[in-house]
Amino acid sequence: MKQGRALPEVLMELQRQNAAKQDYIAPAQSFHLSEDGQTFGITHQNTGAQEVFGTTDLFHRQVGSALSIPAKYYDLMRQQKPDLLAENVNAWFADRDQSYMIRSMDYGSGRVARALLSDRYRRIDNLEVAAAVLPLFAGKEEMEVVSCEVTESRLALKIVNHKLEMAVVPGDYVQAGVVISNSEVGLGAVSVQPLVYRLVCSNGLCVNDFGERKAHVGRSAKALEDSFTIYTDETLEAEDRAFMLKLRDTTLAAIEEARFAQIVGRLQETTQAKITGRVQDVIELTGKAFDLNQGEQDSILNYLIAGGDLSLYGLTNAITRASQDVESYDRATALEGIGWQVATMPAAQWKEINA
Repeated sequence: MKQGRALPEVLMELQRQNAAKQDYIAPAQSFHLSEDGQTFGITHQNTGAQEVFGTTDLFHRQVGSALSIPAKYYDLMRQQKPDLLAENVNAWFADRDQSYMIRSMDYGSGRVARALLSDRYRRIDNLEVAAAVLPLFAGKEEMEVVSCEVTESRLALKIVNHKLEMAVVPGDYVQAGVVISNSEVGLGAVSVQPLVYRLVCSNGLCVNDFGERKAHVGRSAKALEDSFTIYTDETLEAEDRAFMLKLRDTTLAAIEEARFAQIVGRLQETTQAKITGRVQDVIELTGKAFDLNQGEQDSILNYLIAGGDLSLYGLTNAITRASQDVESYDRATALEGIGWQVATMPAAQWKEINA
């Protein structure tokens, strides 16, 4: 399992971000992208004052998506004709009769627009999620946060119960855990998924079809009369409290022994699915089916051969082991989920890959 920062560091960063973030609701007609293609502004309609932001790659991707500008064309304009990009973006925003949420962050060098989202986007922030679930495990010696990180896109907390342990095959023990993740910038719902922690190599397997997700969608957020800064009314606060209580219950349910036994049973089945096709072809076809790049495929092949287990279980372990080598923590977590998808692929798909 790829290691992020230590939990105290992550919590300090969440607190810093919580103090530095600011959200805005504004009509599209008040938006303006400068000719440099990088500076974004919101003009207050009542006062004429302007909020000015830097921008991120994700923000530009979301602007292009919102305005139905093809990504390749958007990127080409951004790189070679930023003035043309600004002309296109501003013209399409001027025709939009709707409001959006802008999520911004002060990174020290200035305020940056980090996400363009629907005005119905429900803010469930990383610090709230961490504050809801971490006390469930505090003071319990058997519980350990084995990996955690907060990136520009996501928060991930990976927690293992070292006392809940089973063998997939004799001598190959796994322990039960849970992964809690969230994105403040529209890249995923709040997610609680079981985690399988393999002791022999510290691999992690995110079980992404046994968990629960909560979308960031709710009622339209309100804006103050002469400000785009949004606030939460009492009703939304009550809904948030109810959601956090449910999040705690869901987190505990993810580590239940019965569910863990069911997951281990699925893994035990994969040990009997032997690789009979040419190994390189199996890796290549798996890569195509599960969107693995060439570098990832090469790493998986090396770990599969080194592990000596030419079965679907061996392939799963090779994928989760390869996840530890990728630079991006977000991508590593995604590979841990792909490992489970590969392990539980339909029999017909495995037959085609293993031909």
